[in-house]
Amino acid sequence: MSTQQPAVQIPAQLVKELRERTNAGFADCRAALVEAGGDIEKAIAILRKKGQAAAAKKAMREASEGLVGSYIHAGGKIGVLVELNCESDFVARTDAFQLLSHDIAMHIAALDPRYVRREEVTPEMLEKERDIYKAQALATGKPEAVVEKIVNGKMEKFYEENCLYEQHYIKDESVTIGEMITQAIAKLGENISIRRFVRFKVGEVGGGGTTGPETAPVPVKP
Repeated sequence: MSTQQPAVQIPAQLVKELRERTNAGFADCRAALVEAGGDIEKAIAILRKKGQAAAAKKAMREASEGLVGSYIHAGGKIGVLVELNCESDFVARTDAFQLLSHDIAMHIAALDPRYVRREEVTPEMLEKERDIYKAQALATGKPEAVVEKIVNGKMEKFYEENCLYEQHYIKDESVTIGEMITQAIAKLGENISIRRFVRFKVGEVGGGGTTGPETAPVPVKP
């Protein structure tokens, strides 16, 4: 007598819904739903983990192609240039890649990050922020151990507010910009990264935003 478990029946409509929510392929969506026993939320988590694993492997590859995306806010008061890299000119020319660069530039215009990644925050800035948060926490009279937890939590919040990869996407706060990049890597099959950006606002002295650790600001001629 066979002890093999019957195969999970996955309705086509459920696969379609998962594809619409994740942009993953049909076979991957169906396999994830089978693994999740038909639970679409669990299937999304499975696909996300697999996408992150695939993206981590691709992130080791050189990304020297790409494009400079731009966004000008309504009224022409704020403008952003962002360099988004990939591995091939073919991917750089796709609508999906160009839309990604536009969406990232729009996000930068709205949230004004100071750094691309948390690794770019200088030790001096980190020390300054930690000292401020620690003084604030100690002033409440809480024990040292609790103070340290409060400071660590505030530092994570600092990264989330100031580092582009850590920020929650302005049009969908359920994902960070870093997660958007990971999803794009899984979808387009190449390593993708944000190299640098610059944000201009009328009336500011000098351009806002940041450049990468080994790059210089992009000059803009009138």
